[in-house]
Amino acid sequence: MKFEAVTIKDIAKALSLSTSTVSRALRDSYEISPETKQMVLDCAEKLNYQPNPIAKSLRDRRSGSVGVVVCEIANSFFSQVINGIESIAYDKGYNVIISQSHESYEREVINLKYLSSRSVDGLLVSLSTETNDLSHLQYLHSKGLPMVFFDRVANSIPTHQVTVDNFKGAYEATEHLIKSGYRRIATLTNSAYLSITTERVAGYKAALESNGQKVQDSHIKFCFYGGMIFSEIEVALDSLMMLKQRPDAIFATSDKLTTGCLKYFRKKGMKVPDDIALVGFSNSEIAEMLNPSLTVVRQPAMEMGKCAMELLLNLIESKRKITQFDKKVLDPELFIRESSRPASIGSGFPV
Repeated sequence: MKFEAVTIKDIAKALSLSTSTVSRALRDSYEISPETKQMVLDCAEKLNYQPNPIAKSLRDRRSGSVGVVVCEIANSFFSQVINGIESIAYDKGYNVIISQSHESYEREVINLKYLSSRSVDGLLVSLSTETNDLSHLQYLHSKGLPMVFFDRVANSIPTHQVTVDNFKGAYEATEHLIKSGYRRIATLTNSAYLSITTERVAGYKAALESNGQKVQDSHIKFCFYGGMIFSEIEVALDSLMMLKQRPDAIFATSDKLTTGCLKYFRKKGMKVPDDIALVGFSNSEIAEMLNPSLTVVRQPAMEMGKCAMELLLNLIESKRKITQFDKKVLDPELFIRESSRPASIGSGFPV
C-alpha cells in the first residue's frame, strides 16, 4: 500500500475551509483570525500533517539541507566529524545528507551531482584519494553553490577550509620516536594527491632533519588507497622489511594504515615494540585498549565538524557575497603509549 502524506486539502476538507484559508493559517497570516488559526493548527496536529519540504524549498529557494561527502563513514575520524556537523546543523534547522566516496573519484562525482540536483543549500567536502581533477567541484563553485572543504582540501578553490595541523602532528610523532631511541624510522602514507599527505610527509621529514637524521626515500611508502586495500600495505611493508637495514619504527599517517600495520606484524609474528615500534594517526577509541596500547596522533574531529558547519552556514546565510575566506587549522594531540616504548626498554608485547 502506497504511503500518502496528509496535505492542506485534507485539513481543509476536515474543517470545511478553503485550501487558501488553511495555507494562510499555517503561515500565521495576519488575514486569518486567531480562532481559525488555532482550529487549523489543532487539526494539523491531529492528522499528523507535515509541511511539504519540496514545496517549501521552491517558495523559499532553500532546501534546508546540506550535503556531506567523506571517504568512509566507518572511519572513526569521519564519524566523529559528522557528529560535529550534525550537532550544529540540526540546532540551526538543517538536515544533513551524507554520502561516501569510498576513495573513488567516480563515486565522488556521482555523489556531488546527486546532492546538487537535490538543491542542497551547501556542501561539506573531504576529497577522495583518487581526486586529482577538480573540475566537478570548480563547476559547482562557479555556479554559486556554497562549499567548505575539511581535512582533505582543494587549495585551488577559493572558499573556507578546516584542517588539522598535519605538519605539527607528524613532526611530533616522528620526533617522539627519535627521542625514544629509534634511528631507522619509515612512514606509510596516503595518496600523494591529498593535502594531508603532503603536510604529514613534510612534518616527518622536518623532524628527521632537525634531529640530525637523513631522510631516505626508500623509507617513504605511499599507499594510494590509504589502507582500504590491505594488499597495498603488505607490498609496502614487505619492501621495507627487505631493506639491508630494515626500519626499527613505523609512522603510519592514517587510521587504516595504522591498524593495517598491526595486522601485518601479527601475520609475520613480529612483536611491537620489541621488533618494531609503531606510531599512527587514529581517532579510534580502542587504541588504548589494544595490546600493546597504540601511540597515536589524535585529531579534534568533533571540533572540525562543528567549525566546518558554522563556516558553511556563514556562506549560506550571508546577505552579501563573501570574498575573504578563513583557513581554520586545529591542533592535534600526541598520546604516547606502549607501541613506541623506548627502544632500550622491553620485555616483549605480543601484537
